[in-house]
Amino acid sequence: MADIIEGVNPTRMELLDMKKKVALANKGHKLLEEKRDALVERFFGIIDQRKKLRAEVEQDFKDAYVALIEAEMILGEDQVESVSLLTGDVGKLSFDTVNIMGVKIPNINVDALDFDPKRLYGFSETCARLDDAHRRFSRLSEKLLRLADVESDVKSLSVEIEKTKRRVNVLEYKLIPNLLATIKYIEMRLEEQEREGFVRSKHIKKMMEKNES
Repeated sequence: MADIIEGVNPTRMELLDMKKKVALANKGHKLLEEKRDALVERFFGIIDQRKKLRAEVEQDFKDAYVALIEAEMILGEDQVESVSLLTGDVGKLSFDTVNIMGVKIPNINVDALDFDPKRLYGFSETCARLDDAHRRFSRLSEKLLRLADVESDVKSLSVEIEKTKRRVNVLEYKLIPNLLATIKYIEMRLEEQEREGFVRSKHIKKMMEKNES
């Protein structure tokens, strides 16, 4: 049930102010609904992207570990571990922010990294399966970072969607009904005042006519 806003004076000036507030609240409600719907649409698009990436990462993990195990069988675990220390750096992580419907989300600059760094070991010390494992784990690292970005998008968007839904609900079920109830209250009080004024003026007129007679 809607409540009348406290401390409101039943005047025409107040009535005009309340109607302006209702118009503004309705406009804000519409904009927030549009934002919520756009965020939800984008959210489910990112969910589909996450699902696809997760499936790729899971398969890439299997393929990379198979290649690594086969390399260890050929070279031995100690040799593989020694060679792994001779891999170049992919670069330093850096971050920026992307704006999704007004939501600022941290973003990893994946494209600035080199996921195929120069190998510092000789080919005579390794085998084809180790090179294959190196290549697969490098690609996997890139996908894992992209997946982390997507997970961050999902979390940030879900929080913003919930906040926007709450704002929409406050306007729709609380503020706007209260404003409309207050407008109705002011209109009723103004009508009462007009009726009372009419009765008083009529009574005064009768009194004046009686005195004249």
